[in-house]
Amino acid sequence: MNIADLILSFGLLIIAMTAHEFAHGWVAYKLGDTTAKYSGRLTLNPLAHIDPIGTIILPLLLFFTTGFAIGWAKPVPINYWALRNPKRDIIWVGASGPIANIIFAILLSILWRIIPSFYITNAVFQKLIYINLLLAAFNLVPIPPLDGSRIAMGILPDDLASKYSAIEPYGFIIIMLLIWLGIFDLFIWPIVKILSRLLMIPL
Repeated sequence: MNIADLILSFGLLIIAMTAHEFAHGWVAYKLGDTTAKYSGRLTLNPLAHIDPIGTIILPLLLFFTTGFAIGWAKPVPINYWALRNPKRDIIWVGASGPIANIIFAILLSILWRIIPSFYITNAVFQKLIYINLLLAAFNLVPIPPLDGSRIAMGILPDDLASKYSAIEPYGFIIIMLLIWLGIFDLFIWPIVKILSRLLMIPL
C-alpha cells in the first residue's frame, strides 16, 4: 500500500467511524438518553468523533505490524440508566453502530451502480464499502467495550451480565492480543466475505 492509498484509507475509515458513532448517539437519543446530544456528539462532523489513539495511532501501529488496520472513534457517551428500558435498549444502542455501517455499505453499493464508472470512483466506493463491512464485523465481536458485548449484556441474565462486564478494563489488552495472534481472522473475515458477496462487491 502506497502513501496515497494509506491516506485515502484513513480518510474513509474516519467517515465510516463517524456514521457508526452517530448511530449510537441517535438511537440512544430516540430511546430516551440525551447525553450524546448535550455532549455535542449527535453530529456527523468527524472532528467531534476522532480519538487520537484509537483513530490514528492504533490503526497505523496495527497496519505496520500486522497489516490489519482497524480502530475506533471516541465513544459516544451513553447513560444506559437514562434509557426507557435499559436491559432491552442496550441491545439496540449496541447494534446500531454495526447496522449503520451495513446500511451505509448497501447504499454505497447501490449508488456505485448508478453513477458513471471511473477508476477513482471505483477505488473509493470499493474501499469505503469494505471498510464499513470490516468495521461492522469487528464491532460485533462480543468483547467489552466492542458493540457485540453490549448486545450480549442485554441478552444475558443480570447476574451473568454483571460478571461479563467486569472484564471490560482488560478488553483492550484482549482485543490487541487476539488481533496480533490472528484469531480475529476466524470471525471477522468470514462475515466480511459473506456480506460482500450479498452486495456483489469484489474484495
